[in-house]
Amino acid sequence: MAEDKVRLGIIGLGAEGGMYAKFIDGGMVPNMVIGAICDILPEKKEAADEYGVPFYTDYKEMIASGNVDAIVTTVPHYLHPEMGIYGLEHGMHTLLEKPVGVYTKQAREVIEFAETKPDLKFGVFFNQRTNPLYKDLKAIMDSGELGKLRHTSWIITTWWRPQPYYAQSDWRATWGGEGGGVLVNQAPHQLDLWQWMCGVPKSVFAKAQYGFRRDIVVEDEVNALVSFEDGATGTFITCTHDLPGTDRLEILCDKGKIVVENSNKVTITRLKEDEQVLSQNMDMSAVAALFTGKLDRAELMTEETIEYGSVWGQQHSDVLKNFADQILHDAEPLAPGSDGIHGVRLANAIHLSSWTGQEVSIDDFDEETYMRELNKRIADEGKFEQRS
Repeated sequence: MAEDKVRLGIIGLGAEGGMYAKFIDGGMVPNMVIGAICDILPEKKEAADEYGVPFYTDYKEMIASGNVDAIVTTVPHYLHPEMGIYGLEHGMHTLLEKPVGVYTKQAREVIEFAETKPDLKFGVFFNQRTNPLYKDLKAIMDSGELGKLRHTSWIITTWWRPQPYYAQSDWRATWGGEGGGVLVNQAPHQLDLWQWMCGVPKSVFAKAQYGFRRDIVVEDEVNALVSFEDGATGTFITCTHDLPGTDRLEILCDKGKIVVENSNKVTITRLKEDEQVLSQNMDMSAVAALFTGKLDRAELMTEETIEYGSVWGQQHSDVLKNFADQILHDAEPLAPGSDGIHGVRLANAIHLSSWTGQEVSIDDFDEETYMRELNKRIADEGKFEQRS
């Protein structure tokens, strides 16, 4: 450690890696410094030189150099588990960009390997968990003040991507190179937040469209219906072809409801009693007032609306700061690496359900069937090696 600061090795100096480097160099992560930078493109050395840190084209050489205490992987998705395992195996605290893996088998492998290295910190870069809005909602759901979950829906279609976006590289929007479409690339944060706040679903039935309005082979539209404990249900809708876009999350519980619009405005309705109690105790005069629009809603509920601001870069900086605090002071992790499998498994289950036309168990997810179906699609592409 350098002056009680973690020396971070950044693997991949693209958009994400470059952003993290700027945040650290700009003092937004006070307990961390850039230890070294690695990228397969030699021309990225110029950027490393600007930061005054060593540059490597081989991440294994960087790990062995003694210049870094921890690594973050900002590389194509399939590489996260491989690099994560290597880093942990060689004494590195390891922070993986989302998703932890493209499929549950590789996600589970890196998570299980991390469990054999209890002295090393292992996390996943779910920066949305630091968003004050979602932190507050998580606290409300955990407190139980709204009672048990009944239904939740998230329409998140603010991912509009034009065709040139997909044409910019050979691996983009492929099964063998990226491992999927909107579920793997754009929506992992929402899949994580949804389960973080509402609980991990038990099963899913999904309809996905592949190359629906884009010239790609992976999913560009998804409609999924999930089942939770105690009969609660949920719907998740996302796509990359909705130019106006919608971002609306609803969480209905026994004693109230949460509505989030555009990830910055929250309306919380709290019922005076459990909804079933209100239903059972309502007399016919109140029912008549309800049907004629004369019932005073304030007798049944209160409503609170909160608007949240946004500080660009703060969420990513907070994840890095927390990761360094874990290493230096054994702080509580914002997003343990083990949590990373939940979003991967739900995305895999949505794919598998849409491929088979069947409801798919998440409690007992069939990894082998998923891998067979995935490899069929990789083979059809004819550009990438099949996965194991």
